[in-house]
Amino acid sequence: MSVVTIRVPFMSLVPGPDAAAIQDAMRRVVDRGWFILGPEVEAFEQEFAAASGAAYAVGVGNGTDALALALRAMGIGPGDEVITSPLSAAFSALAIMMAGATPVFADIDPNRLTIDPSAAAAAVTARTAAIVPVHLYGQPADMVALSEVARRRNLAILEDACQAHFATCAGRPVGAFGAAAAFSFYPTKNLGALGDAGAIVTNDAAIADRIKRLRNGGQAGKYHHVEFGVNSRLDDLQAAILRARLPFMAAWTARRRALAAMYRRELAAARVTVPPECEPGHVYHLFPVISPARGELQAHLAAAGVGTLVHYPTALTEQPAFAAYPADCPVAVRVASQVCSLPLHPHLSDADARIVADAVRRFVPVA
Repeated sequence: MSVVTIRVPFMSLVPGPDAAAIQDAMRRVVDRGWFILGPEVEAFEQEFAAASGAAYAVGVGNGTDALALALRAMGIGPGDEVITSPLSAAFSALAIMMAGATPVFADIDPNRLTIDPSAAAAAVTARTAAIVPVHLYGQPADMVALSEVARRRNLAILEDACQAHFATCAGRPVGAFGAAAAFSFYPTKNLGALGDAGAIVTNDAAIADRIKRLRNGGQAGKYHHVEFGVNSRLDDLQAAILRARLPFMAAWTARRRALAAMYRRELAAARVTVPPECEPGHVYHLFPVISPARGELQAHLAAAGVGTLVHYPTALTEQPAFAAYPADCPVAVRVASQVCSLPLHPHLSDADARIVADAVRRFVPVA
């Protein structure tokens, strides 16, 4: 049996041009000896808020906690329904459950692959308190239409921006449309830590203050716990690493967009469907293509030395964890069974991107 060498891996998490800055940041934290909710966290919160166009940012342990704590800070919990997308990492809906609320799934738009505003509107009931749109793959959901749905039905919006750092919708930064937005800094994200980390951005001082209590055991002061909270504190080491990487983000985002534009040109006649760019503010966390013959496509690309991944193979409505929350979402079910992510990251060379595109163009489904 021959062994195929992967010439173009899906991605690498080894630091590149930012390596020296990361080493300096880590050394700074170790030399200072302050590791939890210290000066690096405070500085990162200020810098990330400014870069996101928000008044406040609060660092937490991960993106899931960012969503759950933001919902709680917004006053959403038991007895409330929260509408969200069935095409996402399961953590989007799990966070709603963590807040004590009930996830309600509304189908996705077949082009954006984000929640369909008309489906979201149809899912509203007397118990609906909020919408959590997921800015999937780096493409913002249709926040103009969703904001109108929320306005008409008096609903809150929490944006799941875990895959959309510094993306824009209709010229406005993600996070500007809702009461808050949640971000993940999982290592694979556009802005990634070297471990788990997350943050919430908001323009509401009361929400920011409450999240700061909730992330730290509900403490209003040391050893003075005024409400049920959790332990979800961003540590200074990860905050320092994120600060080191922030200055690289503009160039990294530009590179992602340039690679995506090349893929779009090169794959125009390929036997796959490339979802359209519905927002020029798309930041291309991932570059998905759709094929009814996904298994064949992945095998073909692997044989050509190209690594791929699937984000996400099963719609949340089909997952056992959400069996108690049934919903009819045929578009999400179909897309989940057909979507495949191609390599796209800031350190991908033009030559390797051409290898990927050439391999996809040579793909011919058997069926």
